[in-house]
Amino acid sequence: MCRPAPRSRLPAITRTDMEQYTMTPQDEDRLIEAEFQDVLNGYLNSNHRKKVEIIERAFRFAKKAHGGIRRRSGEPYILHPIAVAKIASQEIGLGSTSICAALLHDVVEDTEYTVEDIEQQFGKKIAQLVSGLTKISGGIFGDKASAQAENFRKLLLTMSEDIRVVLIKMADRLHNMRTLGSMAPNKQYKIAGETLYIYAPLAHRLGLFAIKTELEDLSFKYEHPGAYSEIQQKIRESEERREAVYHDFSSPIVDRLKGMGLKYEAKARVKSVYSIWNKMQTKNIPFEEVYDLYAMRIIFDCDDPSQEKTICWNIYAAITDIYRLHPERTRDWISNPKANGYQALHLTVMGPDGNWVEVQIRSRRMDEIAEKGFAAHWKYKIGESDEESELNVWLRTIKDILDDPNPNALDFLDTLKLNLFSSEIVVFTPKGELLTLPNNSTVLDVAFNLHSQIGTKCIAGKVNHKLVPLSHKLMSGDQVEVLTSQSQKPKAEWMDFLATAKARTRLRAALRREVAPAIEAGKETLMKFLADGQVEPTNEVITKIMAFYHVQSRDAFYQKLGQGEISLDGYVLKDSPNTSPSLLKKIFRITGKSRKNAEAASAAETKPAPQKINPKEVYKLKYGAKEKNFVFSDCCHPIPGDDVMGFINDEGLVEVHTLACPRAAVLKASFGPRIVATEWETVESQSRVMIEIDGVDRHGILQELISMISSDLNIDIRSLHIDTTNEVFHAMLEVLVRDTHVASALCSRIRKIKGVQKAVRKEI
Repeated sequence: MCRPAPRSRLPAITRTDMEQYTMTPQDEDRLIEAEFQDVLNGYLNSNHRKKVEIIERAFRFAKKAHGGIRRRSGEPYILHPIAVAKIASQEIGLGSTSICAALLHDVVEDTEYTVEDIEQQFGKKIAQLVSGLTKISGGIFGDKASAQAENFRKLLLTMSEDIRVVLIKMADRLHNMRTLGSMAPNKQYKIAGETLYIYAPLAHRLGLFAIKTELEDLSFKYEHPGAYSEIQQKIRESEERREAVYHDFSSPIVDRLKGMGLKYEAKARVKSVYSIWNKMQTKNIPFEEVYDLYAMRIIFDCDDPSQEKTICWNIYAAITDIYRLHPERTRDWISNPKANGYQALHLTVMGPDGNWVEVQIRSRRMDEIAEKGFAAHWKYKIGESDEESELNVWLRTIKDILDDPNPNALDFLDTLKLNLFSSEIVVFTPKGELLTLPNNSTVLDVAFNLHSQIGTKCIAGKVNHKLVPLSHKLMSGDQVEVLTSQSQKPKAEWMDFLATAKARTRLRAALRREVAPAIEAGKETLMKFLADGQVEPTNEVITKIMAFYHVQSRDAFYQKLGQGEISLDGYVLKDSPNTSPSLLKKIFRITGKSRKNAEAASAAETKPAPQKINPKEVYKLKYGAKEKNFVFSDCCHPIPGDDVMGFINDEGLVEVHTLACPRAAVLKASFGPRIVATEWETVESQSRVMIEIDGVDRHGILQELISMISSDLNIDIRSLHIDTTNEVFHAMLEVLVRDTHVASALCSRIRKIKGVQKAVRKEI
């Protein structure tokens, strides 16, 4: 039976009110009840079966369990599960079972209640969902490993049994991101980083477009607050001009659609702040040169799904009668839906202002699936659809990754992300079976996707009946035949041209089987060597020896040692002219001493000494000629003024990464407790910066460039390399600057020189 509307309406109390004054217990209780009633009202207006009684019981149970507990913002904790339930119900479209699980999702983790208690009260299905949503500590990745990576692993294992687990987790993460402002800066970095690295791609893969976009924007807001505010301001300032341009573009289309007798909605979809910034970074262009700030979306009503495709193409024909079509940018996602269920017809035409504009054509059903992803499929159940079978294929791929017997936390997250966020192509086997693969997939990807044994024995392929190497990149529509040989063995270099998570996981497992004996032999050799030298085999000692031989991973070091590429007997690399009487003496400046002496010698190096670091406080980065309290990472080269974060490495030192560094994204997603918020201290120092310059060559341009840098700006030039081809030049300029603001100003000045088309800072 449906619950009737409340008999009396209480005065509205909002979270903003809570921030302005201290609420009485009575006011708080009224707020909690009003928020829960909002969840119920939304549920009653949905097309789900009305199981109100169990939702009521779940709410009362959670309210009692979380009684007296508050969030960091000061509000009662129960408001968080209520908000998650509201997102799951009203923004994703889930039903009563999911609403109950959302209300109860933190009970087991934060209170004395167990999963068994939940099962006894609410049944097995709700208990399974709550169990899948409950965080765990420790894990299978080892002592130094990421509990967060293990959390993802458990989440995905449960998801493969019930997709609702990850959908509720998305609602939980979205509400946490919406309320992230009350957290400490290091927590903001950690949560925003893992959101951008894992949760936004996961939302994309599940077809939750609106949630994916909001997660990206909120992550960007906390990682780059200055850039976020600047782009938001520029969007607001350009709104009037943009609306005028859109009106000029859409008016002829609207007139034509009215004449077709369709019931439709036409609107402009503005690019998100994050996607604008991303385009500015990848294309090295300013905001003013991002011309595709908006796309036109046409959503039409159609009661007969069999007519949707015809109507889409009729609208397509009407638009191309008005505007010139870009022939290479038409995407038919109706005939071949994306693996996340997305369907639409995309075309790009040239508008009256001379810029290309994308138009997206969808039915109302397609639009709901596009915004709510697989959650919307319950509303449109018509047997076993192609999209649902695609979901099952993807879930099997996830299980394949999870079945990896020897996972490494960072490899696991990298592999998972690779499978989440990629453009897709569709290829065919010789028998006509369809395979959906990420863009840039190769023949070898197809081989491993068919079977591990086919992948490890692959020697080449036939694409459209032509012989190609196994590294050949495929295109949509290709027919692919895999050629194998029993004498073939897997090779480590194959990893460079694999684009699918399944292939990488299977190749990694095959390589481990090949080198396992050598790794074990190398490990035994090292342990004996250290024992003979009376040195304890600690992480620090082994890391030092690996660094001496310039080997990145422990398994790679053991493998080289076991295969004889590294010799500890001679204490040198094979074929190396550098000989030394003692490896231990060279590395630790000791001979047959204890670990204590090794550590003392190690501490005498030029690196800054480890110090007590409080991750909850902002860490001040000192960068000068006489003092530096951090170390630069090898993967990126920030300079004072760059947006950076700190990571407390295994040696207890703060390792600095730019926020845009791919390695930093992995660290934030994997080792949250070791992330520290950082801030540059004002110091007088010089940093090397590389500027890439492109332009049209003319007489005197080089002299003008050098004069402006050296004389006008008083900046020291370290190197300048120029290549000229057919009147077009490309230059790489290395200079010394004080901070990132000087580097940005320099690029701006260079771009003003006549003939220069581009001047951007590049990674060194």
